[in-house]
Amino acid sequence: METNNWILEKMSNNNNNNIEKKLSELHNQLTDKLLERIRDPEVKASDLNVARQFLKDNNIDCVPTETNSIGKLAEELPFKLSDIMQGKGDVTQ
Repeated sequence: METNNWILEKMSNNNNNNIEKKLSELHNQLTDKLLERIRDPEVKASDLNVARQFLKDNNIDCVPTETNSIGKLAEELPFKLSDIMQGKGDVTQ
């Protein structure tokens, strides 16, 4: 009986490892496809939204600085991001 339990446990562990490998491969392929899409000069807003949600779902975020692309994007906004974060302004202003 112990041998059967050990065999079942081993099979379960192997199956879990296979599932993890497949999910990892799926995740990597999705990442590659999203990168391909957002690098396309004719990228669609819906593709960008999928990429944004993918990053959010994977807890990937970025703090704007003067030297990174998010900071440069924030500089182009028609309002000061720091004012909004401090509650001094409104996006509609």
